[in-house]
Amino acid sequence: MLSDTRRFSELPPLGLYVHIPWCIRKCPYCDFNSHEQRETLPQSAYIDALLEDLASEMPSVWGRTFSSVFIGGGTPSLFSAQALDQLLSGIRSLTGLTPGVEITLEANPGTFEQERFRDYRALGINRLSIGVQSFNQKHLEALGRVHSSLDAIKAVEIAHTAGFEQINLDIMFALPGQNLAECIADIEQAVCLSTSHLSCYELTLEPNTLFARFPPALPDEDTRATMQDTIVQHLAAAGFKRYEVSAYSRTNATSDNRCKHNLNYWLFGDYIGIGTGAHGKVSSAQSGEISRRWKQKHPKAYLDARDADQRLGGHSIVPVHETAFEFMMNALRLGEGFPIPLFEQHTGVSLNRWQPIIDRAMQNGLLEQSGLNLRASKKGYEWLNSILELFLSDDDGDASETGSLQKSYPTIALNLERR
Repeated sequence: MLSDTRRFSELPPLGLYVHIPWCIRKCPYCDFNSHEQRETLPQSAYIDALLEDLASEMPSVWGRTFSSVFIGGGTPSLFSAQALDQLLSGIRSLTGLTPGVEITLEANPGTFEQERFRDYRALGINRLSIGVQSFNQKHLEALGRVHSSLDAIKAVEIAHTAGFEQINLDIMFALPGQNLAECIADIEQAVCLSTSHLSCYELTLEPNTLFARFPPALPDEDTRATMQDTIVQHLAAAGFKRYEVSAYSRTNATSDNRCKHNLNYWLFGDYIGIGTGAHGKVSSAQSGEISRRWKQKHPKAYLDARDADQRLGGHSIVPVHETAFEFMMNALRLGEGFPIPLFEQHTGVSLNRWQPIIDRAMQNGLLEQSGLNLRASKKGYEWLNSILELFLSDDDGDASETGSLQKSYPTIALNLERR
C-alpha cells in the first residue's frame, strides 16, 4: 500500500495573483471573471479589501519569499497610478517584496490606458502584458474589442518609451472569418514591434459566453492546425522559442524573457490569490497538505464581506492520489517538461508511485526522458489530454470511478496571459 502522506523537504516558489475584475466592455468570447464598468470604479475601497484579503492569507506563508506578482483582470489598467501605488505599497509592506521581483500588469491598448504606462513603470511594475488579440480592424470588431489596430501599435511604442523591457502581447488566431494570410499578418506585425514575449492561442467557444450562445463561423479544423503550425515556424524563424503550448519568448543571451509568474503555475508552485474569484494554492510543511482557496466571485459580495471568512468562496485539499494529474496538467505544457526531482520537491510525494503509468506513456510514444528531464514527446505535445487520462487512473492502471477529464476538479483559474 503506497503512503498517502506528503513530506516536503523544501517548499515550492510562491507567487501572488491580484484580480481586478472590471473592464470597459465584456468581450463575447471571454469566460473570465470580469464585469463591465457601469459606474465609477470603487478603487480605494477595493484596494483596501485586497490588502485585508492579503493580510488574512499571510499567516499561511510566514517567512516565505514572493517570487512574482501578477495583476490581472478584467482590465487592471483602468485603475489609476495612484490606486496601484496604494496597492503595491501595501503589498510590499505585508510581504517584504525583494527589489527587482517580476511585477506584471495586464493592460488594454486603449488611449486611456496608454497615458498611464509611464506612471505604472515608475511604481516598479516591470512587465506589461497587453491584450492586443489582432491587428486587423475587422477581426477586432468581430471580437468586440474597444481598441483599434493603430491603438495597439501605439500602445507598444509608448510602453517601450516608458521604459518597459519586458512586454507581452496576447494574439488570438482562428478568429471568425480569418484566413491563414491574415493570421500570419498579425504574427508578423507583433514581431515587428520588438516585444520580448508573445502569447498566441486559438479562439475557443467557452460555455456561458455570448459566442457560445451565438456561435460565429470559425476556420475548420485543418485550417486551425495549419495556422498553429505556421505560427510556430514563423516565430522560431524570428527568434522566439515556444517554451509552453501558447507562450513564446524572444531568445536572448543576456536575459530570460519567459513569464516567471506563469512558469511557477506550470511547475506546480504555490500562489496566494486575492480579489474577486481569485484562486490560491499553498503547501504546508507542517501539515503535509496542499490546500486550494478561492474568493467570492462577485465584486459586491467581495466588497461587502466583513471578514476573511465571508470573503472566502471555498476551499479544498488536493488528495495525494490526484497529485500526478494536477502536476502533469500544467508541467507537460512546457516544451522542456520538468526535472524529475522537482516533482517531489513541489508535491511532497515520490513520482515512483506513478512510474507504471509513465512507462506506459513512454512505450506509446507520448512521453520521453532526457537525462533527469521528463517531457511530452512531439506526438504527446499534440495529445496532452490522452496523457492526462492515464494519470486519472488508479494505482493499478485501471480507470478509477472518477477517472475522466470530465470530472469536476476545483477550478484553478490560472491567469495565463489570456484576456
